[in-house]
Amino acid sequence: MTDYDQLDAWIDAHFEDEVAFLQELVRVPTDTPPGDNTPHALRTAELLKAFDLHAEQHEVPQDEVRAYGMQSITNLIVRKRFGPGKIIALNAHGDVVPPGEGWTRHPYEAEIENGKMYGRAAAVSKSDFATYTFALRALEALTTKLKGSVELHFTYDEEFGGELGPGWLLRNRLTQPSLVIAAGFSYEVITAHNGCLQMEVTVNGRMAHAAIPESGVDALQAANGILRALYLQNSRYRRITSQVPGITHPYLNIGRIEGGTNTNVVPGKVSFKLDRRMIPEEKPAEVDAAISNVINVAAAAFNNLRGLENSVTVEIRRLLLANAMKPLPGIQPLVDAIQKHGQEIFGQAIPAMGTPLYTDARLYCEAGIPSVLYGAGPRSVLESHAKRADERLALQDLLRATKVVARTLRDLLAE
Repeated sequence: MTDYDQLDAWIDAHFEDEVAFLQELVRVPTDTPPGDNTPHALRTAELLKAFDLHAEQHEVPQDEVRAYGMQSITNLIVRKRFGPGKIIALNAHGDVVPPGEGWTRHPYEAEIENGKMYGRAAAVSKSDFATYTFALRALEALTTKLKGSVELHFTYDEEFGGELGPGWLLRNRLTQPSLVIAAGFSYEVITAHNGCLQMEVTVNGRMAHAAIPESGVDALQAANGILRALYLQNSRYRRITSQVPGITHPYLNIGRIEGGTNTNVVPGKVSFKLDRRMIPEEKPAEVDAAISNVINVAAAAFNNLRGLENSVTVEIRRLLLANAMKPLPGIQPLVDAIQKHGQEIFGQAIPAMGTPLYTDARLYCEAGIPSVLYGAGPRSVLESHAKRADERLALQDLLRATKVVARTLRDLLAE
């Protein structure tokens, strides 16, 4: 048997265990917000211990976590040294957005039906806790002598940007990998992704009784003008195109709006949160300034019609600035190995391309570490129902992606 045959056979023989492992991970909720994710890390460490894998538990200080808007974060690192040489890190995140409404199955029971596992984070990205763990276990069973090390990085802050996940591990010099494979997609290897700017905009007016509205300043009416201006700007983004395959154009989303006191009160304050996706060619500082300008100009237009005494004020607070991920020198061996084995296992070409998502893998790239996204994730985000009801993972994708990752690790560590 070749090394590849040995790896494939081991993964086939232990696939029921891999599926059971993933089910246990899905059954521990990690809704973020509120972001109380240490219990999941402790359960993961317990499950890994049963595989003779020691997970270092790196708890982020409470003051940092609370200031960040979350409740608890404990990041995990598993280190397996085969010999001197490069360190390859495999990173997946355990935090997820809350399930929301519309589920036809329980979001945390990890039900299996027609070859698919249903549950929040079954596809993105607790699936790759399983992919990477069992790829490493298969590698341990290989008789060929290998060089270098593999690290598993299981982190809990991707939904808030990753600064207290991979960013915290890197800043505290708890890891210094040579290459990184982060949670991704089974049908392509991702080498670039969008950046993301998130803002909270608060429009302050003056409350008044609805029977005498002229005594107040309607913050909602002013916010409506600002929102119209932002949506108009969003339509113009289609004229800007990226040269990265898989990425189209910038876009903007208003994801949350709050305001008002009661139906019989003129709203004195309205706030909304926006998400602006930036293509790799854009400069974040320029995008930030342009969005702020659109908001301020629209607010000024409202105020000009009403005079100084009846004006609103606007506060803009940046919530997140995630830079785009771009390919780094040294990435090609990762890409080549994944494409080679992906085509052999999946029976189709695995393109190298970009994605309109943003991820915390960018933080490895910002530290100068060549990184790609590849894992048991779906053919498309839409297909997986990620961040929607009835998120699901095709178990055959889990099986095949585990083989691709194991084979890739073998190639990189046998050099």
